[in-house]
Amino acid sequence: MAIVVMGVSGCGKTVVGEGLATRLGAVYVEGDRLHPPENVARMASGQPLTDENRASWLDMIGERIAAENAKGQGAVAGCSALKRGYRDRLRQFAPGLVFVYLDIDKETARRRVASRKGHFMPASLIDSQFAILEEPGVDETAMTLDATLRPESLIDAAVAWLAPIRSSGHLRS
Repeated sequence: MAIVVMGVSGCGKTVVGEGLATRLGAVYVEGDRLHPPENVARMASGQPLTDENRASWLDMIGERIAAENAKGQGAVAGCSALKRGYRDRLRQFAPGLVFVYLDIDKETARRRVASRKGHFMPASLIDSQFAILEEPGVDETAMTLDATLRPESLIDAAVAWLAPIRSSGHLRS
């Protein structure tokens, strides 16, 4: 099983991703920790990442998911995966990859990011994330959840949606 919990900064990827990994007995891969130092410095200075900046980062996340799957271990990764092309790139590493999209409004995301302590992502970059966001298409195996709900409710909903996928090995959406 390979899952990416996706969405803009402040949507709850880490909390939901960690909780989902725990519930599923999977390894959690924190995408933010895999950013190269140049990306972190760029974002910390208020500059949004470009597609080129994201390429090696997406590959690192995809490689970690694939490595866990190769060991017979499930993986849940937290990764913004904002564009269809980014999700397609991740799927190259794990063809059965599914996405849990945490949908949130701009103001709530901005407020959450502004209240975080010690994170490199400033609230000023929220607009740039929404500007490039491409929500998962109907042809992608993805579930959309309201990120303003309690994390436990989001985890419960994701586990329920994933149950038939996990038990049969076939994707159903």
